[in-house]
Amino acid sequence: MPTSPGSSVDLTEALAARVRAGDPLRLEGGGTRAFYGRPVAGEPLSLAGHRGVVDYDPSELVITARAGTPLAEIEALLAAENQMLAFEPPVFGAAGTLGGAVATGLSGPRRPFVGPLRDYVLGARIMNPQGEVLRFGGTVFKNVAGFDAFRLMAGSLGAFGPILEVSLRVAPRPRAEQALVFEMESRAAQTWVTGLMGRPLPLSGAFHDGARLHLRLSGGEAGVAAMRAELGGEAEPLSTWEAIRHMTHQVFQAPVLWRVSVPPTGAAEGFEGTAWDWAGGQRWLTAETVDPAVWAQAARLGGHATLFRGQAPNGGVFQPLQPGVFQLHRRVKAALDPAGVFNPGVMYEGL
Repeated sequence: MPTSPGSSVDLTEALAARVRAGDPLRLEGGGTRAFYGRPVAGEPLSLAGHRGVVDYDPSELVITARAGTPLAEIEALLAAENQMLAFEPPVFGAAGTLGGAVATGLSGPRRPFVGPLRDYVLGARIMNPQGEVLRFGGTVFKNVAGFDAFRLMAGSLGAFGPILEVSLRVAPRPRAEQALVFEMESRAAQTWVTGLMGRPLPLSGAFHDGARLHLRLSGGEAGVAAMRAELGGEAEPLSTWEAIRHMTHQVFQAPVLWRVSVPPTGAAEGFEGTAWDWAGGQRWLTAETVDPAVWAQAARLGGHATLFRGQAPNGGVFQPLQPGVFQLHRRVKAALDPAGVFNPGVMYEGL
């Protein structure tokens, strides 16, 4: 279901003129994810008008759309063909766009069962500092020899250039789904879920709110019914998982919110009693004030922490990088945006 390229060509040319001027630019889409990342000093460059589905063939399980296309439109189009974005990106409002979802790289509760957003990106078009449109990847899922530059766009927060267009692999929707809730302490729940994940079961979500365990089953009708009978628990509305995915659940409502990624089978020392998702691999720490010691604690556990909501004294948001890793980031930034035009400092100062 392609859309007309006319207005998109005009907009791309207008964007290119702004980019070629060489002034620092703050890339904007729907504005729903502006809270994520460090503040950027630069003139706003809006991509919200660069929208529309370029190509979608349900039989190929691939969709290509422009960055400003609202996620709600894409998901409605997929739903009409009984398909979906398997990685379940959170949508922070009706204005949320495809480009914003890819740039932040955030995946929803299905991630440990189907993989992250990054694995579903097949190709991307971006703009370089000279205003030229570059194409990376394509629309076919296959092994690629060399450097998958298009995957760098996932989670880059626009630091490597404006994302103009993205091709994504999509998935069939499950025939049946069931949501269950259990009164179960956090550590016992994590151990139990780890055991369940070692079996070929139709599990598609495991979330603990600090007091209760929530499971979601997805798959064929017979498989879901059999697992439902085996596990027990109480049925709850599937809308609970919409609240978890879009972060409107009550556990996310706090002045300060940390997103901490740790090994899912570990003890998560220092983060006990917190809400967790991804079968324990992602923990949500709420607080009244920002404590920078969270970064050090996450590192000691072999993980990393992101200040999802709140203001750190030093302006930090993401896990501080080791010097060697920081230099690698700088080399990638220098290769794709040597003049530092795009979202300077959005991830780390000096990048």
